[in-house]
Amino acid sequence: MDLEKEYNNRARVPGYQAVIDRWGCDAAAFRAGMGGELDLPYGEHRLQTCDIFHTKDDAGGRIALFIHGGYWRSLDKSQFSHVARGLQLHGVTVAIPNYRLCPEVTLDDIIDDVTTFAIWLRQRTGRGVVASGHSAGAHLAACLTATDWTAHDLPEDFVAAGLGASGIYDLRPLLPTEVNGTLGLDEAQARAVSPVTWPVPEERRFVTFVGAEESREFRRQSETLAAVWTGGGAPTSYAELAGVNHFTMVDQLAAPGSAVTNSLVELCRLP
Repeated sequence: MDLEKEYNNRARVPGYQAVIDRWGCDAAAFRAGMGGELDLPYGEHRLQTCDIFHTKDDAGGRIALFIHGGYWRSLDKSQFSHVARGLQLHGVTVAIPNYRLCPEVTLDDIIDDVTTFAIWLRQRTGRGVVASGHSAGAHLAACLTATDWTAHDLPEDFVAAGLGASGIYDLRPLLPTEVNGTLGLDEAQARAVSPVTWPVPEERRFVTFVGAEESREFRRQSETLAAVWTGGGAPTSYAELAGVNHFTMVDQLAAPGSAVTNSLVELCRLP
C-alpha cells in the first residue's frame, strides 16, 4: 500500500485550496454576525488561546469543544468559527482552541495543550464537555475522551463522550510519510500518542464519521477505533457519509441538520 498517497489528502482533492479558502470566509462571516469571546488565553504561548461562542438558548449542559485539524502542523481556529453555527441553533455553546504546532513542539506537547485547555474551560465554566474535532483534531478529541480525568482532580465523566470526523487514531502508519518529517516520531513515540493503543475509556461514548470519498486508510482508521473501543466497553459508532471528502467534511460539522451536528447535539445533552 502506498501510505504516502493514502494520507496525502491535498493530492486526493484537486480543489482543496478553494474549500480551505471558503472555510476562512465562512468563519469570518460567522464571527462578524455572531460575535463571541475571542482570543481568550488559556496559557502563555501565543497559540494557547481559544474562542467561545455562546447561545441565548444555552440550557447549561455540556459544552462542545471543537479542535481543528492540519496534521498537527498548520491551520488556525479562526478558519473554523462557523463550525459553531449549527450547534448554536440547537442551544449548544462551542469552544474552539488553538494549540502549539509541530515542529516547534512535539505531539505530546499538543496533547498537553488540549488537556490544559479542557481543564481551563472547566475552571471557567464549571461544566462538562464533549470533545470533537476534524482530522488531526479528531485524534486530539479521542485523546481527551480517553484521558483519566480523576488524575486531574476532575469528575470521571468530565468528558463523557467525543466525536471524530475524518480522524487519525493510530499514527504508526504515518512513520514512512512526508508528514512525519514534521512530526519526528519513531515507532515507540507513534504508539504512545495513538489513542487506539491507550486503555479503552470504558462506558464513554465516541462517534466517528468519515467521508465515503476519503482514502481507504482514513476509513480504516475510524473503523479500527470503533472496533477496538466498542470491544473494550466504550460504545463507538462508525459511519461513512456519501459524497463527502476530507475537506467537505467540515461542511457537515457546520450544517445545523447534518448527521454529524445531530450526533454532537445528542452527546452534549448527556447527563
